[in-house]
Amino acid sequence: MTAFDPHTPLYLGLMSGTSADGIDAALVQFPAEGGCRFIDGLTHEWAATTRAELVALGEGGELGSLDTLGRIDAQIGISFAAAANRLLAQAGVAPAQVRAIGSHGQTVRHRPLADPAFTCQLGDANRIAELTGITTVADFRRRDVAAGGHGAPLMPAFHLAMLGTADEDRAVLNLGGIANLTLIPREGTPRGFDTGPANALMDAWCERHTGTPFDADGAFAASGAYDEALLARWRAEPWFALPPPKSTGREQFHLEWAEAALGDQHRAAADVQATLLELTATTVADALLAHLPGAKRVLVCGGGVRNSQLLRRLGARLPGVVIESSAVHGLDPDYLEAMGFAWLAQRTLDGLPGNLPSVTGARGPRILGAIHLA
Repeated sequence: MTAFDPHTPLYLGLMSGTSADGIDAALVQFPAEGGCRFIDGLTHEWAATTRAELVALGEGGELGSLDTLGRIDAQIGISFAAAANRLLAQAGVAPAQVRAIGSHGQTVRHRPLADPAFTCQLGDANRIAELTGITTVADFRRRDVAAGGHGAPLMPAFHLAMLGTADEDRAVLNLGGIANLTLIPREGTPRGFDTGPANALMDAWCERHTGTPFDADGAFAASGAYDEALLARWRAEPWFALPPPKSTGREQFHLEWAEAALGDQHRAAADVQATLLELTATTVADALLAHLPGAKRVLVCGGGVRNSQLLRRLGARLPGVVIESSAVHGLDPDYLEAMGFAWLAQRTLDGLPGNLPSVTGARGPRILGAIHLA
């Protein structure tokens, strides 16, 4: 835990991503001189039954009834509040000391190309405000979608504010369940978009074949060899050829999608894992070279930062580019997205826009989120 300035407001960010591997909670401050001061953080595990429901919904599973929707929405809100309260207890911070919580919720469906477009994040913010006693800002994505955008990714605005520089072309790479890039050129307009699958597919394959929920340090993938023919089939997916703005999720990239390309040919499970890892590295590299070929540095955050095999393969695809953790620049890679939603909560309360139209495709800047007063 880092000491905090008692004269600067505290914010708490809550984030559960595509992998649904836990709720990240981060307690932060935004000093007047700029930057983000990380005070404390933790990851609150989902109950196994809840996580199974969330993964199934994210992959396109149907809700049995409105009763089921209401129950899951309430349960997610209760779980988010529990994560926030655990963090406050751990940090020794009273709820009255926190100006606001920024809650991303849990994405269960994302259809930015539907007619009409929509995105759905569950996690009743009324519950969070009630159970924590803290004003809660939530539902950040739907205003951008209503304005013609994808509602995602939203972190590029935070990346730009915290990691932008006039010294070099650089990118920020979030390796969560889905991979996304923020492109920050020295001159010109910043952009950001999803590049394709990352941990969600690798975790699912690893769990099915090893019984462990993720491939620690990429060891399972490193024990195999990637298959060029299989990689080519996956890369032929039309989504990869779409121009930005674009975003995606489990509803597009799930095990059934991956297995459709396997055919009848037997492949060792480790070889498939190695190919899934190579798919992530390749699609990230393809996107960077296509849209910011002069990038000199890639700052990595998200769970994939701990997968050294993935970072090695990404480096092989991007010779001459420095690939390093966002920690080198003062932002904890494990909690960067939670920190970002705390920042978005501050923006909302201050009446400032939180989206970047050059990223999402929205018709203009918008103040994001709904405010639930304590």
